[in-house]
Amino acid sequence: MQSSSIRHVRHMPAIGAAVALAAGLLVTVAPTAHAAAGATLPFTSVEAESATTTGTRIGPDYTQGTLASEASGRQAVRITSGQRVEFTVPAAANAVNVSYSVPDGQSGTLDVYVNGTRLAKTLAVTSKYSYVDTGWIAGAKTHHFFDNARLMLGQNVQAGDKVAFVSTGTQVTVDVTDFEQVAAAAGQPAGSVSVTSKGADPSGNGDSTQAFRDAIAAAQGGVVWIPPGDYRLTSSLNGVQNVTLQGAGSWYSVVHTSRFIDQSGSAGNVRIKDFAVIGEVTERVDSNPDNFVNGTLGPNSSVSGMWIQHLKCGFWLMGNNDNLVVENNRILDTTADGLNLNGNAHGVRVRNNFLRNQGDDSLAMWSLNGPDSGSSFENNTISQPNLANGIAIYGGTDIAVRNNLVSDTNALGSGIAISNQKFLDPFSPLAGTITVDGNTLVRTGALNPNWNHPMGALRVDSYDSAINATVNITNTTISDSPYSAFEFVSGGGQGYPVRNVNVTGATVRNTGTVVVQAEAQGAAVLRNVTATGVGAAGVYNCPYPNGSGSFALTDGGGNSGWSTTWSDCSTWPQPGQGNPDPDPTRNLAKGRPATATGSQDVYTPGKAVDGDADSYWESTNYAFPQSWTVDLGSAQAVRRLVLKLPPSAAWGARTQTLSVLGSTDGSAYSTVVASQGYRFDPATGNTATVTLPAGTSLRYLRLSVTANTGWPAGQFSEVEAYLS
Repeated sequence: MQSSSIRHVRHMPAIGAAVALAAGLLVTVAPTAHAAAGATLPFTSVEAESATTTGTRIGPDYTQGTLASEASGRQAVRITSGQRVEFTVPAAANAVNVSYSVPDGQSGTLDVYVNGTRLAKTLAVTSKYSYVDTGWIAGAKTHHFFDNARLMLGQNVQAGDKVAFVSTGTQVTVDVTDFEQVAAAAGQPAGSVSVTSKGADPSGNGDSTQAFRDAIAAAQGGVVWIPPGDYRLTSSLNGVQNVTLQGAGSWYSVVHTSRFIDQSGSAGNVRIKDFAVIGEVTERVDSNPDNFVNGTLGPNSSVSGMWIQHLKCGFWLMGNNDNLVVENNRILDTTADGLNLNGNAHGVRVRNNFLRNQGDDSLAMWSLNGPDSGSSFENNTISQPNLANGIAIYGGTDIAVRNNLVSDTNALGSGIAISNQKFLDPFSPLAGTITVDGNTLVRTGALNPNWNHPMGALRVDSYDSAINATVNITNTTISDSPYSAFEFVSGGGQGYPVRNVNVTGATVRNTGTVVVQAEAQGAAVLRNVTATGVGAAGVYNCPYPNGSGSFALTDGGGNSGWSTTWSDCSTWPQPGQGNPDPDPTRNLAKGRPATATGSQDVYTPGKAVDGDADSYWESTNYAFPQSWTVDLGSAQAVRRLVLKLPPSAAWGARTQTLSVLGSTDGSAYSTVVASQGYRFDPATGNTATVTLPAGTSLRYLRLSVTANTGWPAGQFSEVEAYLS
């Protein structure tokens, strides 16, 4: 789900389960006493870059709009006519599903070989469902380059056997292959109503819409049976309630339609299971209900064992879907969300699903028209959302996101986003307790082209309003994020606070820039967060807008590997950059978070570090003593301060009496320069210089003002701090 709004960016230059990658297989290993992340899947995936090939490996690449950036693992293999990519089968299988890309406007086939013998079957490949443009979404480029194609091999293969794909003329980029042992087709349940008994055509030639409707009407309270075959529906189903729709298995019973169920109300008790719905959606048109389910299934319903592909959304759920269970499904190649709980969802469980190649949020809850509450996303595996987040929670009450595995997010997206971005009204912001537990994020986070800076692997975002819910983030593993691990931000640019965040028990490996990216006022407590392979610095703490307030990071103990702070808020850290060498001529205070004991009207603390000599901080009037404090980000050997008032002659000369204090932790302060009077005179620039003694080292610089002969308040237009 995307907003067309663009964040007001800073005026700056552009700039837990363990995960093992062995032989190209993604394996999750649970930490002690905690469940493994991700779904239990009926297939094993093997990356093409780990296979044997006569083609060309591409990537890794994280640049928006490139083919490799959308690939699993950010790498793939390109083959042209006669070239091959050969996989070693990881486990017994009789079917494959291949994620691939072909150039725009082209189609073709891949020959398939098993242990050197070419099969009579070929695997069809096409660009028909790829190369999606969404120009109304700010920051989007052409995306959705990959597609999935499946094939029953017609024979069993065993671990160690070889399966090869050979280009017959079309250039094909092979990303990953899923190997699956598909069980035999299930038989018809006793007492069920078969759609073929009502005239459905299993060849796919005839229109079976009315036959499905008649079977549903006849089977109220019972089962509609969809035998093996291909069934074409030309319009959507509605009035679906108190019925089970059941197929022989998602590889056998296939319904071809771009709109399966579209209804605004239902008495519920719907069971949908064990068949495939494959559409013909080639572009994203948000006004069209081109979804597997659009609207509601009604309370106490379930969807399981489904293969859902080539639709706009898998599920766009509105109305009463209380206690819905969505489990054990595959949702592939949607041009928008995989599943979106679009308000008023209570007690919904979305678990053990596999989602790949979504054109928007793979899984989302959006609390429009009423709060989603008491609902959860649990043990899902999500790969390659190419225009948004893996999992997004937009508002809602008492929501849980547990034990999910998310990998390879692309532009405009984090692995997990906990957000008050409303998109529309009426919206219900985050409330109660938001539980984010046991999730593993691999290569997640991206450069946001609207913000012109990165989005973290796990983002907490006060986009349209303050976050006042309690957000508990526990037992998280973040690996190979191209940028930051945890981001706290007010993405709408209004500086709303992010409060009540607790991060407990996290393992961060090989993050490109920083572990914590704090860009909003607010507070978080971090405990037992360990990091290795940090690219630039441990913390980036530069709330936006300047002067909006500070973000307090409390060390709850047990943290390691990320103690440094990025020192220059006027630049963004780049992956692997490290802190810049100290520049003795640089103003250390410029753009840094500033606070004060009080402010008068709009004359807030950040005005004294915004680089504008005509704006200024003014303390509460008639209330001496007053203090102003700036966080320099890390301990600095400050030797000189330059204090300024606006240079205009309208500012009469005055003397301010003040002392300078310093602290390394923001709590215990000591006097650096004793109280004395400093003269400010427009005739000489309206500035005063304070020399600090040798040996001074401080992170938090505080000016305590006790008198001002020109006005009954402390006043500074700029406070500049220098190393020499």
